[in-house]
Amino acid sequence: MNLIKNLPGPFLVFLGAVSLSFGGLIVKSFEGATLWQILFWRSFFFSITVLVFLIITYKKKLFNSFYLSGLPGFIAGVILSLGFCGYVVAMYSTTVANTNFIISLQILFLAVFGYFFLKEKISPITLFSIILAMAGVLIMVGNSLTPGELTGNLAAFSMPITFAILIIVVRKYPSIDMVPAQFVAGICCCIIGYILSNKIMISYHDIFLGFLAGFFQIGFGFIFITIGARTTPSAMVGVIMLSESVLGPLWAFLFVSERPSIFSLIGGATILLAVLIQFYTLMKKSEKTISH
Repeated sequence: MNLIKNLPGPFLVFLGAVSLSFGGLIVKSFEGATLWQILFWRSFFFSITVLVFLIITYKKKLFNSFYLSGLPGFIAGVILSLGFCGYVVAMYSTTVANTNFIISLQILFLAVFGYFFLKEKISPITLFSIILAMAGVLIMVGNSLTPGELTGNLAAFSMPITFAILIIVVRKYPSIDMVPAQFVAGICCCIIGYILSNKIMISYHDIFLGFLAGFFQIGFGFIFITIGARTTPSAMVGVIMLSESVLGPLWAFLFVSERPSIFSLIGGATILLAVLIQFYTLMKKSEKTISH
Protein backbone atom coordinates (compact mmCIF):
# COMPACT_ATOMS: atom_id res chain seq x y z
CA MET A 1 0.00 0.00 0.00
CA ASN A 2 2.99 2.29 0.54
CA LEU A 3 3.65 2.01 -3.21
CA ILE A 4 0.23 3.52 -3.94
CA LYS A 5 0.69 6.33 -1.42
CA ASN A 6 4.11 7.20 -2.86
CA LEU A 7 2.72 7.79 -6.37
CA PRO A 8 2.16 11.43 -7.43
CA GLY A 9 -1.24 12.73 -6.33
CA PRO A 10 -2.40 13.87 -9.81
CA PHE A 11 -1.43 10.50 -11.30
CA LEU A 12 -3.49 8.67 -8.66
CA VAL A 13 -6.46 10.94 -9.39
CA PHE A 14 -6.11 10.10 -13.10
CA LEU A 15 -6.02 6.34 -12.35
CA GLY A 16 -9.15 6.82 -10.26
CA ALA A 17 -10.88 8.64 -13.11
CA VAL A 18 -10.03 5.80 -15.52
CA SER A 19 -11.45 3.23 -13.08
CA LEU A 20 -14.67 5.21 -12.59
CA SER A 21 -15.12 5.64 -16.35
CA PHE A 22 -16.22 1.99 -16.67
CA GLY A 23 -19.29 2.58 -14.48
CA GLY A 24 -21.75 3.30 -17.28
CA LEU A 25 -20.64 0.30 -19.33
CA ILE A 26 -21.10 -2.03 -16.35
CA VAL A 27 -24.54 -0.67 -15.40
CA LYS A 28 -25.74 -0.93 -19.02
CA SER A 29 -24.52 -4.56 -19.14
CA PHE A 30 -26.84 -5.83 -16.37
CA GLU A 31 -29.44 -8.21 -17.80
CA GLY A 32 -32.34 -8.46 -15.36
CA ALA A 33 -31.42 -6.57 -12.20
CA THR A 34 -33.52 -3.60 -11.16
CA LEU A 35 -32.11 -0.18 -10.33
CA TRP A 36 -32.04 -0.81 -6.57
CA GLN A 37 -30.67 -4.34 -6.91
CA ILE A 38 -27.77 -2.91 -8.92
CA LEU A 39 -27.21 -0.32 -6.19
CA PHE A 40 -27.21 -2.99 -3.47
CA TRP A 41 -24.75 -5.41 -5.10
CA ARG A 42 -22.49 -2.66 -6.38
CA SER A 43 -22.33 -1.14 -2.90
CA PHE A 44 -21.99 -4.54 -1.19
CA PHE A 45 -18.80 -5.44 -3.06
CA PHE A 46 -17.54 -1.88 -2.80
CA SER A 47 -17.89 -1.99 0.99
CA ILE A 48 -15.98 -5.29 1.15
CA THR A 49 -13.21 -3.86 -1.05
CA VAL A 50 -12.79 -0.78 1.14
CA LEU A 51 -12.88 -2.89 4.30
CA VAL A 52 -10.13 -5.21 2.99
CA PHE A 53 -8.04 -2.18 2.05
CA LEU A 54 -8.48 -0.75 5.57
CA ILE A 55 -7.59 -4.08 7.21
CA ILE A 56 -4.40 -4.36 5.13
CA THR A 57 -3.52 -0.74 5.85
CA TYR A 58 -4.37 -0.51 9.56
CA LYS A 59 -4.36 -4.15 10.69
CA LYS A 60 -5.17 -4.15 14.44
CA LYS A 61 -5.85 -0.40 14.35
CA LEU A 62 -8.83 -0.84 12.01
CA PHE A 63 -11.46 0.47 14.42
CA ASN A 64 -9.18 3.30 15.41
CA SER A 65 -9.11 4.45 11.76
CA PHE A 66 -12.87 5.08 11.91
CA TYR A 67 -12.47 6.91 15.21
CA LEU A 68 -9.71 9.12 13.81
CA SER A 69 -11.76 10.02 10.71
CA GLY A 70 -14.29 11.41 13.15
CA LEU A 71 -17.27 13.55 12.25
CA PRO A 72 -15.72 14.86 8.98
CA GLY A 73 -15.30 11.28 7.78
CA PHE A 74 -18.84 10.28 8.74
CA ILE A 75 -20.40 13.34 7.08
CA ALA A 76 -18.30 12.80 3.95
CA GLY A 77 -19.47 9.17 3.84
CA VAL A 78 -23.16 10.04 4.08
CA ILE A 79 -22.82 12.75 1.42
CA LEU A 80 -20.90 10.41 -0.87
CA SER A 81 -23.63 7.77 -0.54
CA LEU A 82 -26.14 10.25 -1.99
CA GLY A 83 -23.86 10.69 -4.99
CA PHE A 84 -23.55 6.91 -5.42
CA CYS A 85 -27.34 6.59 -5.47
CA GLY A 86 -27.68 9.43 -7.96
CA TYR A 87 -25.04 7.87 -10.20
CA VAL A 88 -26.82 4.53 -10.48
CA VAL A 89 -30.20 6.23 -11.06
CA ALA A 90 -28.64 8.37 -13.81
CA MET A 91 -26.85 5.53 -15.57
CA TYR A 92 -30.00 3.40 -15.37
CA SER A 93 -32.30 6.16 -16.68
CA THR A 94 -30.29 8.12 -19.23
CA THR A 95 -27.30 7.64 -21.51
CA VAL A 96 -23.72 7.12 -20.36
CA ALA A 97 -22.69 10.20 -22.32
CA ASN A 98 -25.29 12.46 -20.68
CA THR A 99 -24.37 11.24 -17.21
CA ASN A 100 -20.65 11.72 -17.73
CA PHE A 101 -21.10 15.15 -19.26
CA ILE A 102 -23.10 16.32 -16.24
CA ILE A 103 -20.62 14.74 -13.82
CA SER A 104 -17.87 16.78 -15.46
CA LEU A 105 -19.51 19.92 -14.05
CA GLN A 106 -17.74 19.01 -10.79
CA ILE A 107 -14.91 21.23 -11.99
CA LEU A 108 -17.09 24.29 -11.37
CA PHE A 109 -18.03 23.20 -7.88
CA LEU A 110 -14.44 22.23 -7.02
CA ALA A 111 -13.01 25.54 -8.12
CA VAL A 112 -15.70 27.57 -6.35
CA PHE A 113 -15.68 25.50 -3.14
CA GLY A 114 -11.88 25.48 -3.09
CA TYR A 115 -11.77 29.26 -3.45
CA PHE A 116 -14.35 30.00 -0.73
CA PHE A 117 -13.61 27.27 1.82
CA LEU A 118 -9.90 26.56 1.35
CA LYS A 119 -8.77 29.97 0.07
CA GLU A 120 -7.06 28.19 -2.84
CA LYS A 121 -6.01 30.52 -5.61
CA ILE A 122 -6.69 29.48 -9.19
CA SER A 123 -3.63 30.00 -11.40
CA PRO A 124 -4.09 31.54 -14.87
CA ILE A 125 -3.21 28.25 -16.58
CA THR A 126 -5.72 26.32 -14.43
CA LEU A 127 -8.38 28.97 -15.11
CA PHE A 128 -7.70 28.63 -18.84
CA SER A 129 -7.99 24.84 -18.56
CA ILE A 130 -11.29 25.19 -16.71
CA ILE A 131 -12.70 27.52 -19.38
CA LEU A 132 -11.45 25.23 -22.15
CA ALA A 133 -12.88 22.15 -20.45
CA MET A 134 -16.24 23.79 -19.80
CA ALA A 135 -16.38 24.83 -23.46
CA GLY A 136 -16.02 21.16 -24.32
CA VAL A 137 -18.78 20.24 -21.87
CA LEU A 138 -21.12 22.86 -23.35
CA ILE A 139 -20.49 21.54 -26.86
CA MET A 140 -21.45 18.02 -25.73
CA VAL A 141 -24.30 18.83 -23.36
CA GLY A 142 -25.89 21.40 -25.65
CA ASN A 143 -26.39 18.73 -28.28
CA SER A 144 -27.07 15.66 -26.12
CA LEU A 145 -29.63 16.37 -23.41
CA THR A 146 -33.26 15.51 -24.16
CA PRO A 147 -36.36 16.27 -22.06
CA GLY A 148 -37.36 12.59 -21.97
CA GLU A 149 -34.32 11.77 -19.84
CA LEU A 150 -34.98 14.51 -17.28
CA THR A 151 -35.03 12.20 -14.24
CA GLY A 152 -31.68 10.65 -15.06
CA ASN A 153 -30.15 13.99 -15.94
CA LEU A 154 -31.27 15.58 -12.68
CA ALA A 155 -30.03 12.57 -10.69
CA ALA A 156 -26.64 12.92 -12.37
CA PHE A 157 -26.22 16.39 -10.85
CA SER A 158 -25.88 14.80 -7.41
CA MET A 159 -22.50 13.39 -8.43
CA PRO A 160 -20.52 16.59 -9.18
CA ILE A 161 -21.89 18.25 -6.05
CA THR A 162 -21.19 15.37 -3.65
CA PHE A 163 -17.81 14.61 -5.24
CA ALA A 164 -16.75 18.25 -4.93
CA ILE A 165 -17.77 18.24 -1.26
CA LEU A 166 -15.79 15.03 -0.66
CA ILE A 167 -12.64 16.47 -2.24
CA ILE A 168 -13.01 19.71 -0.27
CA VAL A 169 -13.31 17.73 2.98
CA VAL A 170 -10.21 15.70 2.02
CA ARG A 171 -8.31 18.91 1.27
CA LYS A 172 -9.59 20.59 4.45
CA TYR A 173 -8.42 17.70 6.62
CA PRO A 174 -5.38 16.27 4.73
CA SER A 175 -4.08 14.47 7.82
CA ILE A 176 -7.32 12.49 8.19
CA ASP A 177 -7.71 9.30 6.17
CA MET A 178 -11.05 9.56 4.39
CA VAL A 179 -11.05 5.99 3.10
CA PRO A 180 -13.18 4.92 6.11
CA ALA A 181 -15.76 7.45 4.88
CA GLN A 182 -16.10 5.39 1.71
CA PHE A 183 -16.99 2.34 3.79
CA VAL A 184 -19.70 4.42 5.46
CA ALA A 185 -20.98 5.44 2.00
CA GLY A 186 -21.05 1.83 0.83
CA ILE A 187 -23.01 0.63 3.87
CA CYS A 188 -25.52 3.49 3.51
CA CYS A 189 -26.10 2.54 -0.15
CA CYS A 190 -26.48 -1.13 0.75
CA ILE A 191 -29.21 -0.21 3.23
CA ILE A 192 -30.99 2.02 0.70
CA GLY A 193 -30.77 -0.63 -2.03
CA TYR A 194 -32.02 -3.36 0.33
CA ILE A 195 -34.99 -1.32 1.55
CA LEU A 196 -36.10 -0.27 -1.95
CA SER A 197 -35.62 -3.70 -3.60
CA ASN A 198 -38.42 -6.25 -3.70
CA LYS A 199 -35.80 -9.00 -3.55
CA ILE A 200 -32.02 -9.08 -3.36
CA MET A 201 -31.14 -12.23 -5.31
CA ILE A 202 -30.34 -11.77 -8.99
CA SER A 203 -28.61 -13.90 -11.66
CA TYR A 204 -24.98 -14.95 -11.25
CA HIS A 205 -24.18 -12.91 -14.35
CA ASP A 206 -25.52 -9.74 -12.73
CA ILE A 207 -23.88 -10.53 -9.37
CA PHE A 208 -20.54 -10.81 -11.19
CA LEU A 209 -21.16 -7.40 -12.78
CA GLY A 210 -21.94 -6.06 -9.30
CA PHE A 211 -18.57 -7.43 -8.20
CA LEU A 212 -16.78 -5.73 -11.11
CA ALA A 213 -18.51 -2.44 -10.32
CA GLY A 214 -17.89 -2.58 -6.58
CA PHE A 215 -14.36 -3.99 -6.58
CA PHE A 216 -12.61 -2.62 -9.65
CA GLN A 217 -14.64 0.38 -10.77
CA ILE A 218 -15.62 2.35 -7.65
CA GLY A 219 -13.46 0.40 -5.19
CA PHE A 220 -10.12 1.15 -6.83
CA GLY A 221 -11.44 4.41 -8.30
CA PHE A 222 -12.33 6.15 -5.07
CA ILE A 223 -9.37 4.78 -3.11
CA PHE A 224 -7.01 6.23 -5.73
CA ILE A 225 -8.84 9.56 -5.82
CA THR A 226 -9.12 9.91 -2.05
CA ILE A 227 -5.38 9.33 -1.57
CA GLY A 228 -4.34 11.42 -4.58
CA ALA A 229 -6.56 14.38 -3.68
CA ARG A 230 -4.63 14.96 -0.44
CA THR A 231 -1.73 16.49 -2.35
CA THR A 232 -3.52 17.78 -5.46
CA PRO A 233 -5.15 21.26 -5.64
CA SER A 234 -8.96 21.09 -5.91
CA ALA A 235 -9.19 22.81 -9.30
CA MET A 236 -6.58 20.44 -10.77
CA VAL A 237 -8.47 17.42 -9.42
CA GLY A 238 -11.53 18.70 -11.25
CA VAL A 239 -9.72 19.06 -14.56
CA ILE A 240 -8.09 15.61 -14.34
CA MET A 241 -11.42 14.00 -13.40
CA LEU A 242 -12.85 15.22 -16.69
CA SER A 243 -11.02 12.25 -18.24
CA GLU A 244 -13.88 10.13 -16.93
CA SER A 245 -16.34 12.17 -19.01
CA VAL A 246 -14.45 11.31 -22.19
CA LEU A 247 -13.61 7.67 -21.49
CA GLY A 248 -17.07 6.68 -20.18
CA PRO A 249 -18.91 7.36 -23.47
CA LEU A 250 -16.00 5.77 -25.35
CA TRP A 251 -16.40 2.44 -23.52
CA ALA A 252 -20.18 2.58 -24.07
CA PHE A 253 -19.61 3.16 -27.78
CA LEU A 254 -17.11 0.31 -28.12
CA PHE A 255 -18.94 -2.34 -26.11
CA VAL A 256 -22.70 -1.54 -25.98
CA SER A 257 -23.04 0.44 -29.23
CA GLU A 258 -24.06 3.73 -27.61
CA ARG A 259 -22.92 6.08 -30.37
CA PRO A 260 -21.79 9.59 -29.39
CA SER A 261 -22.56 12.45 -31.79
CA ILE A 262 -19.91 14.44 -33.64
CA PHE A 263 -20.45 17.18 -31.04
CA SER A 264 -19.60 14.68 -28.29
CA LEU A 265 -16.36 13.80 -30.03
CA ILE A 266 -15.40 17.47 -30.52
CA GLY A 267 -16.26 18.30 -26.92
CA GLY A 268 -14.38 15.25 -25.66
CA ALA A 269 -11.27 16.23 -27.58
CA THR A 270 -11.49 19.72 -26.08
CA ILE A 271 -11.69 18.28 -22.56
CA LEU A 272 -8.75 15.97 -23.17
CA LEU A 273 -6.72 18.98 -24.30
CA ALA A 274 -7.52 20.72 -21.01
CA VAL A 275 -6.37 17.65 -19.07
CA LEU A 276 -3.14 17.42 -21.07
CA ILE A 277 -2.42 21.10 -20.36
CA GLN A 278 -2.71 20.36 -16.65
CA PHE A 279 -0.33 17.40 -16.87
CA TYR A 280 2.16 19.48 -18.87
CA THR A 281 2.00 22.23 -16.25
CA LEU A 282 2.52 19.66 -13.48
CA MET A 283 5.57 18.21 -15.23
CA LYS A 284 7.09 21.67 -15.63
CA LYS A 285 6.60 22.40 -11.93
CA SER A 286 8.15 19.05 -11.01
CA GLU A 287 11.20 19.77 -13.19
CA LYS A 288 11.68 23.16 -11.53
CA THR A 289 11.38 21.60 -8.06
CA ILE A 290 13.98 18.96 -8.90
CA SER A 291 16.37 21.51 -10.42
CA HIS A 292 16.22 23.64 -7.27
